[in-house]
Amino acid sequence: MAKMQYRGTGRRKSSVARVRLIPGKGNIIVNKKSLEDYFGMEILKREVRRPFEVAGAEGKFDVIATVHGGGFTGQAGALRHGISRALCVVDKEAYRALLKAAGFLTRDPRMKERKKYGLKKARRASQFSKR
Repeated sequence: MAKMQYRGTGRRKSSVARVRLIPGKGNIIVNKKSLEDYFGMEILKREVRRPFEVAGAEGKFDVIATVHGGGFTGQAGALRHGISRALCVVDKEAYRALLKAAGFLTRDPRMKERKKYGLKKARRASQFSKR
């Protein structure tokens, strides 16, 4: 019989993470690389593991995730969001309240503001000159 899988989708800025949780030993694989190889900074690795720490589920699940779009920080945030949502699918009563209190189930709505015509960036105008 096939192992049980739990899925979750996480988003942050322009990054999207599709996460699969499989009962296991706590291995995290992101885009066919280990977490250590994929994310260079220690703070990002810690960010991805936080939902397991908060829920008290360290070492219970293996994570297989595909992430695309955005930068490293956005991808780590998307991964955290996806893992949190997948943990809620595993056991809603046990994990949801803890993850909600930590703020991991809320999708961060902050996005890059679009560039406006006549300006150099979203709000940056060209330098004013009196002459």
